[in-house]
Amino acid sequence: MPGRRLIYLTVHQAVVYAWQGGRLSETLSFPANESGHAQFARYLADHARSIYLLLANVAEEGFHTETIPFLRRADRRAIVERKLSQIFFNAPLATSLSLGYAKSRRKDERILLAALTDRVFLAPWLAAIAAAEAPLAGIHSLSLLGPLLLRALAVGDERCLLLSIQDQSIRQSYLENGRLHFSRLTPLHGDGVEDIAQSFASETLKLQQYLVSQRLLTRQQPITAYLLAHAGARRAIENRCIDTASLSFVILDSDETARKCKLKTAPADSGCEAIFLGLLANAPPREQFADDEQRHDYHLWLLRSILRSAGAAALIGCLLLAGTEVLDTYALHEEIRSLQGDAGAARRRYDEIVTTFPPIPTTTDNLRAVIERYTDLERNSPLPDASYRMISRALALAGSVELEAIEWKIGGASPSAEGVSEGSDERHREAGGERETIVVHGRIGFDEASNPRQVLHALHAFINALRRNPGLDVVVLRQPFDVASGKSLKSSSADLDNRQPRVFSVRLSRAAGA
Repeated sequence: MPGRRLIYLTVHQAVVYAWQGGRLSETLSFPANESGHAQFARYLADHARSIYLLLANVAEEGFHTETIPFLRRADRRAIVERKLSQIFFNAPLATSLSLGYAKSRRKDERILLAALTDRVFLAPWLAAIAAAEAPLAGIHSLSLLGPLLLRALAVGDERCLLLSIQDQSIRQSYLENGRLHFSRLTPLHGDGVEDIAQSFASETLKLQQYLVSQRLLTRQQPITAYLLAHAGARRAIENRCIDTASLSFVILDSDETARKCKLKTAPADSGCEAIFLGLLANAPPREQFADDEQRHDYHLWLLRSILRSAGAAALIGCLLLAGTEVLDTYALHEEIRSLQGDAGAARRRYDEIVTTFPPIPTTTDNLRAVIERYTDLERNSPLPDASYRMISRALALAGSVELEAIEWKIGGASPSAEGVSEGSDERHREAGGERETIVVHGRIGFDEASNPRQVLHALHAFINALRRNPGLDVVVLRQPFDVASGKSLKSSSADLDNRQPRVFSVRLSRAAGA
């Protein structure tokens, strides 16, 4: 990350400080002349990657209080810009600070308009920064940091004065409820302790009288003045700054103030530049004087930083994902090695068990081939499902026929059968290939009082129902009665008394898979 550098600009010179870990270290100072401007430009070119914050402490600073209607966003911004252009016509470095809202029904807003009015003095320094394309984060004035200092010191007075010494001048600010209302800079005559004490006393009274004349204070209204000074000047300041009915003094130790402002290096004397620079480096206020054009390079730096941060985050995410994948791959390889070890152990145990088996009369390959052939034959062999459904349909048409057994087989051409063939034997002998043979054993379900013709009619109905199936040869192997040509079919009482069961056998034959 690039370093942060603070430019402290006064009417006499510009001093660049490096900020690192809460410590300020002065690098170089540049006088306010052409030579100093050229040296400053070369310095910026050599350190163009640093982020710069400019803190100006000049007397040419204007303040004006205005009241505007209650507005938001673009409307408020437009009216504030119009007020700034009207009041500070030729001052490009201007800003506004909100002083709160009125408690009336309209809720009008009071704003403080501030500007750095010495355009000629600031132009060479700003031109050098723009030429070097150095990222300028903001332009601030020392007066705008007064509220930050009181907030860090937990000063909660409704109205107060703040006086500080820096670079042979006294900064005097008036604040209400922690908000700046007015500030001015006066020169310091002499740098001795007595001179500092006398300047604090006299300038505080002058500022109080000015505020009364501007009707910011009433004549007898009490107010507290906070004096920021070194501990060595405390006794002299106490002797000079005597409390009155309307004015009281509070001396702030610069060492203790630097510690509360998180500055690790305390000022060596009553000069407070380091304290305000530390405040600016730690938490720069949102209100500042630079416009978007002057902060263009800083915005580009922010965009590059965001892109680099996003790229770094994506890279870290990819590295974490790659690390996770590497760990998963390593775990899978370990699992594979473990499974391979278990498989090897199981294979050895199997080989040991196989050695205990008795020898077989053929090789393992021949045995495997026979088993595979048997499996193929079993898988491709037809089943009697279709034949059973065919017989079931015939039984449904001949209700008196009852089955006792079915013999099913698959094999070669069926041998010629005895009994009534009606040309079936010739067709059997002419047919070639494997055939499906079914022998059906059954009986006729009439009672003993039925005559033989009824029994034969039921059998013929069953046989005719079977012969309707194409490709099926039907041969009657056994009739329920002896119907040879040399005998007569009788219906006498002697035949009816014959108690032999009326059983029959029929052979069905057709091509396998038909």
